[in-house]
Amino acid sequence: MAVPVRIPTPLRRFTGDRAELSAEAAELSSILERLFEQYPLLESQLLNEDGTLRSFVNVYVNDEDIRFLDGLKTRVKDGDSISIVPAIAGGAR
Repeated sequence: MAVPVRIPTPLRRFTGDRAELSAEAAELSSILERLFEQYPLLESQLLNEDGTLRSFVNVYVNDEDIRFLDGLKTRVKDGDSISIVPAIAGGAR
């Protein structure tokens, strides 16, 4: 069961410009580990040195924020999808 992971434009330079990746695993953390094996520069963009999700990175499983689920331990199954959404700030008034 490969779960699709949508990659936002600002992070695509770390994934060879791919907008969507996929990996097989039953838990979000395992999916990410598999992606980091293929795209090692992506890890430092998403995780702190202690392995926790960076505060400005939001991850959704089926449009549900993982912070309100089981965090990186959130279970995934066939038919689920994952979206990575970095917070964006700034701009002019």
